[in-house]
Amino acid sequence: MKEFTLRFHGEQAQSKIFCGEGIFDEMYPALAANYPQVFILTDETVFSVYKETFGRLAGNSRVYAMPAGEEHKQPNTLIEILRAMAAAGLHRGDCLFAVGGGVVGDIGGLASALYMRGIDCVQVPTTLLSQVDSSVGGKTAVDLDGVKNIVGAFKQPNTVLVDGSFLKTLPAREVRCGLGEIVKHGALNGALFDKLIENRDRLFDLAFLNGVVPDNIAHKAFVVQEDEKESGLRKSLNLGHTTGHALELFDAKLSHGEYVLLGLLFEAELAKSRVLCDKGYLKKLQELIYTALGGKPGLPQAEEAACFAKLDKKNAISESVVITAPVAKGEYALLEIPYAEYARELREIRGKLQ
Repeated sequence: MKEFTLRFHGEQAQSKIFCGEGIFDEMYPALAANYPQVFILTDETVFSVYKETFGRLAGNSRVYAMPAGEEHKQPNTLIEILRAMAAAGLHRGDCLFAVGGGVVGDIGGLASALYMRGIDCVQVPTTLLSQVDSSVGGKTAVDLDGVKNIVGAFKQPNTVLVDGSFLKTLPAREVRCGLGEIVKHGALNGALFDKLIENRDRLFDLAFLNGVVPDNIAHKAFVVQEDEKESGLRKSLNLGHTTGHALELFDAKLSHGEYVLLGLLFEAELAKSRVLCDKGYLKKLQELIYTALGGKPGLPQAEEAACFAKLDKKNAISESVVITAPVAKGEYALLEIPYAEYARELREIRGKLQ
């Protein structure tokens, strides 16, 4: 088992992160015993797969299964969860356990931030993507009117249980989704990048992935601890996301992680014409992306997708698009590109990459 502790500047609060196979079953009883009541939020898919596990969580716990899928990460679902928490008689001294992927973690974290102005939260991520990304860092949110994560709050979980056992039930598509964030972290961390390159034929090997999950958590934990509210260093974690989110909103055929990988492809090309880049490194990065994607994919109509970049919170009051782009091993650059130029170049890059 590996353990990390996140401490935040000027605050006594901290998050503890535990990584290891079987730690949910091992640690849940002691954690739950700290609270009069525990409200376990999951989704219908996770509940159906782990029904026996949830059935063993007796005593002071109540399980609520929300509908599964990004389309349900909406304010009306949040309100239903809050109503269920109130109906369960939760008080300020109780705790919400979010057991599921990124949607459950995001909406569960936000519910815990809002209920009685804040109750404790434990994140139990069950997908590769949520284990290496959304469960660490305290960003919680729901979508609204087609804009991702526009209603939210920073809510650091008290504890995160990263249990590799959950990965055994994931389909290959979900593994690929998690690889989007793993490759992104590799683009920001030289040691992790080298490990991924050396093991690129093992990217779908669960033993290898369980070994690199703590590396990813360690990188993100360091960034979040240095810059909890995204005023500086944490902006690096937007790598691939501005264009990735735009493609995702326009196309909606792939997983979030796959769109992050496509966003990285496009943004590496955008960087080449604007800043001094290590083109040999970028070539290796793009080859790693193609390996994670399972080959060269068909690309969405990127120019048409560009308008969705305007919906990004960073670009809402500007005629430019701000991206975080990879430039060299472990290095990134923040680029501000006029919207018309951004849209035109996405069309040209799509033609080049096809």
